[in-house]
Amino acid sequence: MRAYDIIYRKRMGEELTTEEIRALVSGFVSGEVPDYQMAAWAMAVCIRGMTPRETADLTMAMAESGDQIDLSAIAGRKVDKHSTGGVGDKVSLVLVPLVAACGAPVAKMSGRGLGHTGGTLDKLESIPGFRVELSPEEFVAQVNRIGCAVAGQTGDLVPADKKLYALRDVTATVDSIPLIASSIMAKKIAGGADAVVLDVKTGSGAFMKSLDEAFRLAEAMVAIGRQVGREVAALVSDMDQPLGHAVGNALEVAEAIETLRGFGPKDLEEICLQLGAQMLRLAGVAADGAEARKMLLRALRSGRGLSKLIEMVEAQGGDAGCIRQPVKLPRAQRVVPVTAPEGGYVQSITALEVGVAAQLLGAGRETKESPIDLSVGVVLRKKVGEPVAPGDVLAELHVSDDRRLAEAQERLLGAYRIGPGQPAPRPLVYGLVTDAGTERWA
Repeated sequence: MRAYDIIYRKRMGEELTTEEIRALVSGFVSGEVPDYQMAAWAMAVCIRGMTPRETADLTMAMAESGDQIDLSAIAGRKVDKHSTGGVGDKVSLVLVPLVAACGAPVAKMSGRGLGHTGGTLDKLESIPGFRVELSPEEFVAQVNRIGCAVAGQTGDLVPADKKLYALRDVTATVDSIPLIASSIMAKKIAGGADAVVLDVKTGSGAFMKSLDEAFRLAEAMVAIGRQVGREVAALVSDMDQPLGHAVGNALEVAEAIETLRGFGPKDLEEICLQLGAQMLRLAGVAADGAEARKMLLRALRSGRGLSKLIEMVEAQGGDAGCIRQPVKLPRAQRVVPVTAPEGGYVQSITALEVGVAAQLLGAGRETKESPIDLSVGVVLRKKVGEPVAPGDVLAELHVSDDRRLAEAQERLLGAYRIGPGQPAPRPLVYGLVTDAGTERWA
């Protein structure tokens, strides 16, 4: 089975067989299929697309290209959650303990941040002593003991995806729905969860800029789940402005703690409730979304979600005193306000620019090897729809190094658009995609 023939058939718009897709992926991982041929095939996919069956076959071929995590020793139906990334997206820090407090086991493999988006592992490492590297045995034992764990990937998970993504990144083949969907779902399937809830972001701070693209990606990933025997639900949510107020590792941990105390930003709390409701439903803990939401609210208001976070932090070697007293988390040397040049209402906040400002201060990485400062970042004091007067503080920069401060100030101020008249509120969640179909709510 020649790679040339597989490339040619896809270029001509033909549907590839399962065997052809498996042969191409395994050949690419082994080095038998060179980069230039895989790049040609990826371009053919970008132009011609893939059927749902082809996309599912690609997903499974990549998932099976390396190690797969066996979670069968964990009691109950394991549900994972994945976000396509955004600015200020600290959802997992709230959601994992909250869902676990309701009785659903959460065994979450997370990653590190790159560019303007933050990584859950980096945020958790803001807690002194917190250990993100757990052996498979430790990981399973902890979930069985306390109901949740968050750790970095161990072993060689999905090597085909690592190789293919590096190639796509330099060959203008990143923005292909089948390739994006299979990349995300291969990692989730290799991670061993029984079901997956996805948060597909759309807007200026998201990978999927348009709403229609976000729904197409959500539908593609739910279809993959259906093809491979995993139940998948996907919410499409807004990332046109940052989620919550804090952007930066320790700052986001502090905001997550406030949310579990019941005093967090309403947008962050609401997206956690909606995603958590789907997780409890798929875990079989709640009969439907309405019952699940009530369970989550009880866990939130009673403090059981916060107690579960403390339990998880202690189990993974972290200083739980930082959860009880967030003032103990890493703090930047000083806080620099950014003020409004004019009055009116905040019309929009470009999430991407806020993320870049935080990255310039040291909160994000330019490359995978770049060091980060866990203490720095941005805290928004005004969000879309709020009134401002000239000189009001729009946001605060938490700074430890002045080298790129001026550039960060400029980017942050440029992210805000102020004008007359209060803008209409934007939806937080645009809809839900499940096996039953697509519901567009806005």
